[in-house]
Amino acid sequence: MPLCRLLEAQGAITLRLPAVDIKPLKDRRALAERLGELENFDVIIFTSANAVRFGASLLDQKRGLELAAIGPATARALNQAGYRVAIQPLESFDTEGMLAHPRMEHVSGHRILIIKGTGGRQLLQQEFERRGAAVVSADVYERAPSTPSAAAMAAVQERIAAGELQVISATSLEVARNLLELAGPGLRREFERTHWLIPGERIAAGLRELGLEAPLLLAQSAEDHDLVAALIRWRASASAE
Repeated sequence: MPLCRLLEAQGAITLRLPAVDIKPLKDRRALAERLGELENFDVIIFTSANAVRFGASLLDQKRGLELAAIGPATARALNQAGYRVAIQPLESFDTEGMLAHPRMEHVSGHRILIIKGTGGRQLLQQEFERRGAAVVSADVYERAPSTPSAAAMAAVQERIAAGELQVISATSLEVARNLLELAGPGLRREFERTHWLIPGERIAAGLRELGLEAPLLLAQSAEDHDLVAALIRWRASASAE
């Protein structure tokens, strides 16, 4: 996992505990037939690197398509697949950032394809439709809660009890929710004494709504380098106290 490798390069000791399983959706041929000729879309938006991983094949090596990516990781995945990204958020690497992009403000009469996973926020589609665009959504993967082994959960408990686990990273509200649901009452109490490293105020608000009162470390985005930078800032400030 790239984030773990970056943290370990900074001297951190990491423990990997997947909270979400990513699985491709089947029947890709039926999806391609439903979408028709991709040249008929004015913009094709990939919402994540996983959307590229499981959905780039829909592009069928066509290089003249107008592609948009939410976040640098998504753009890198498209570039590595051999495609050029024309539109990326300029500031916040999220749905709001894509909606604020100057080229996406006036989309009345445009056809927009959003390639994504099942579920998740509907804001992107809803707002483009409000602006007058015809939006088609293509789900290419699904997320399901992970079921870690008893040994994996025991390892987390032991690390916390030994004072070796100080920070929990959750890059989405879904990951955080699944972690809290995996924890029994005892581990949940320990989670409350641990700092949570998260990207942005929206996830922070969601965690508070879930009842989490633990201290939060806010990164500028879910990008790995921003998460590491937030952790380094926290450690520096803690050391200075």
